[in-house]
Amino acid sequence: MASNKTLVPEAKEALERFKMEAASEVGVNLSQGYNGDLTSRQAGSIGGQMVKKMIESYENSIKTK
Repeated sequence: MASNKTLVPEAKEALERFKMEAASEVGVNLSQGYNGDLTSRQAGSIGGQMVKKMIESYENSIKTK
């Protein structure tokens, strides 16, 4: 069962900024709050960009170890 809960509540604001940054990078205009009018393609491109950036961050962190 999927859940949309933030595991670390203190990170909620940072995750929101991260999502907005990823959306702007792929050219999707997000508004604060409800964004139910997005297409599946737009939502997927935002999520994909977020995953890509997380993987890059992890790869860079293991390079420096």
